[in-house]
Amino acid sequence: MNLLIVDDDPLVCESLELLLSREQDLQVVGTASNGAEAITFCHRIDVQLILMDIQMPTMNGIEATKQLMQLYPNLLIIMLTTFHDEQNIKLALAAGAKGYLIKSTDVTKMAHSIRSVASGSSVFDPRVIETLLTPKENILSELSKREQSISQLVAKGLSNKEIATQLFLSEGTVRNNLSTILDKLELRDRTQLAIYYLQNKESD
Repeated sequence: MNLLIVDDDPLVCESLELLLSREQDLQVVGTASNGAEAITFCHRIDVQLILMDIQMPTMNGIEATKQLMQLYPNLLIIMLTTFHDEQNIKLALAAGAKGYLIKSTDVTKMAHSIRSVASGSSVFDPRVIETLLTPKENILSELSKREQSISQLVAKGLSNKEIATQLFLSEGTVRNNLSTILDKLELRDRTQLAIYYLQNKESD
């Protein structure tokens, strides 16, 4: 099986290339330092499976996975990263990754995981499974009354201007509070905030 290793740390690439090449049925055909390089490489060389880091310059692993799956639907991608937070896991799976491993994974287990994915299975590090199964703590109660009011109005679909008018605030104050709310809840945008608020409001 032809493997491509994608990581912005040259030592990680070199180590994995050396160790995985010892497996008779696995051949590392190249390495790339970011997602854009990975896409270019796949245009030139037949790659069957990619071990993909997430945090990389130029293009991260999740965006690269998304684009590669559109270009090469049969390509297999396993995320290999130090991050196992819920957001990255879900984004990676939504992009089309077939597995999610942590970099500290033993190489023998990694090789076994590669073969499992090649045979049609999905593979996840035990820590990843634990993250997915552990209920996310509802921390709406930790927001100030103003932040809770803004969250509620966002969930109702109001714009910043409409929220400012209703709460007698400036739009700038609403924007600043919204940024703080997203940081506290570890969310990306107002859409995620609306969904989170609607899912958790009853338990507060």
